[in-house]
Amino acid sequence: MKIDKVINNNVISTFDEVGQELVMMGRGLAFQKKAGEEVDESKIEKVFTLKDRQTFDNFKLLLREIPAELMTHVEEIIQDAKETLQTDLNEKIYLSLPDHIHFAMERYKQGIEIKNGILWEIKQIYKDEFAVGQRAVKRINQSFDIQLPEDEAAFIAIHILEASMNEQTEHTVYTTKFIQQVINIVKYHFNVEFDEDSLNYGRFITHLKYFSQRVFNGSHYKNDDDYLYIMIKQKHKEASKCTEKIKNFIKKEYDHDLTNEEMLYLTIHIERVVNR
Repeated sequence: MKIDKVINNNVISTFDEVGQELVMMGRGLAFQKKAGEEVDESKIEKVFTLKDRQTFDNFKLLLREIPAELMTHVEEIIQDAKETLQTDLNEKIYLSLPDHIHFAMERYKQGIEIKNGILWEIKQIYKDEFAVGQRAVKRINQSFDIQLPEDEAAFIAIHILEASMNEQTEHTVYTTKFIQQVINIVKYHFNVEFDEDSLNYGRFITHLKYFSQRVFNGSHYKNDDDYLYIMIKQKHKEASKCTEKIKNFIKKEYDHDLTNEEMLYLTIHIERVVNR
């Protein structure tokens, strides 16, 4: 296997036997090497390949700017996220996450601290993603002898959320605020605090994540059978009243009309999270 391009002393690009481009990393892998020379396979530590051509080209450019050690940590953070969330991530996270962490490290060195405006919401609503972010910050702080704040764990969680749901940062922020607004309506209606570790609370949050996507996209459930909703409305009267409040709120703030089908599912989840 021959070197195609030398990106820096620790990174090269090459092609495998089927013509797929690879980026390889390793300490001193490309030191005093040139294109066309054989790859020293004993020095290979990480191998990357991305399907999207533009993403891969930008990834190679990014590797010219960030330390190889940081990229190794980023790869481990991404694997941690995949294993924790049991899901695949959009490969663009290989651009957004190292770029963000590297910028955060540079800001730290310059004494510039940026607060995360939805830190509290991220901690409450996206606990698994935030836990990955916390482990990531701990790993980076220990490896580079810095002290990135807790806010950065939430920023990392947002990048993971984007990659798992294929969203943009702005949309993720809107989604998080929307979920917190709905949760607050339920809390104040019933005057309760939730057991945030309970299975039903987790189900409720998951439902609200996908529900928020329909609100922002202007889409609806397609089922027109109202019989079940009428039955649930009669059975769970207080939860149904709370759902009406949510319906009015969403109409006022987001100009989105809820169908009876959507109100049915909201009522069921509210009844579960409040009374079980």
